[in-house]
Amino acid sequence: MIGDNDMNDKSQSKTMNKYFIGIDLGGTNIKGSIFNQDMKLVEELRSPTEAVQGSEHVLERMYELVCSMLKQSKLTKTDITGMGIGVPGLLDIKEGISFFSPNFPDWENVPIVKWFMDRLQFPVYIDNDVRMNLYGERYLGAGIGYQNIVLITLGTGLGSGIMIDGHVLYGATASVGEIGHMNMYREGRPCRCGSTGCLGRYVSALGMLRTFREKIEGGQTSIICDWVNNDLSLVTAKMISDAHDLKDRTAIDTLKETGEILGFGLTNVINLYNPEVIIIGGGMAAAGERLFAGMREVVNSHALKIANGKCTITTALLGDSAGMAGAALYVKQKAE
Repeated sequence: MIGDNDMNDKSQSKTMNKYFIGIDLGGTNIKGSIFNQDMKLVEELRSPTEAVQGSEHVLERMYELVCSMLKQSKLTKTDITGMGIGVPGLLDIKEGISFFSPNFPDWENVPIVKWFMDRLQFPVYIDNDVRMNLYGERYLGAGIGYQNIVLITLGTGLGSGIMIDGHVLYGATASVGEIGHMNMYREGRPCRCGSTGCLGRYVSALGMLRTFREKIEGGQTSIICDWVNNDLSLVTAKMISDAHDLKDRTAIDTLKETGEILGFGLTNVINLYNPEVIIIGGGMAAAGERLFAGMREVVNSHALKIANGKCTITTALLGDSAGMAGAALYVKQKAE
């Protein structure tokens, strides 16, 4: 039985604690967490983004997620020091506006910070989703101890965050590190950024699925076609990995080609940024050496030897929690 003193102690403990919310806005899912001042997880929820329904709907989805987390953790808005949101695409961080996000339709000049501040009445900050991942991995994951880091996320699209000599790079328009829009082919696949041949159109879940479809449409066969009754819209990245393990030739070719293109992209990254470590995260990292074998072969053959010799390529440690943790850390640092 809990006595009055115990209840008072718990109440005082809650009052003394500061809580930070981290949101990772993805093209498929919204992931949210609440952390205490020691960065211990208090609550975590996820929900579908439903991005096709437009920006206002996505903002409402995020707001509902935050309210649900507060309710389940028995916290109120006054317990929250602030909230950080990792948003894909190009941003005005100072004004809290998302200019453009390549995987979100009806998404231009979205005033994210103002929208949430009007409803939550506590500080809200945004930054690029991959930079939020970088903060998480740098302080809590695979980047601990490194000062020169490039973090790559391979998911619905391809993003990156860059730290040089201990400083996260932003640039004149806060768009340093848009490696996914590095031009790989003079006349390649069209990208929603307005260009063609961007790395992310080939090295991402969507890019790899397109590569697979092109091979099937070009006459190759695969056991995956039987799995989906020849409806190629149902094919997933995991199916390609599973078929690879069953020695399916088209799946093997797809992962090899995707890995090699990634390798050429990372060759440019090593030559340009001279990182100590490249951390690869996102859902596609689960493919492991099926994808990375071709990547490593290309990097070792084409990157500058001295720079490559000092660079480790590894996978993220925090998995898909990195963005939430990084967004909460971002707020914590702002508050200190």
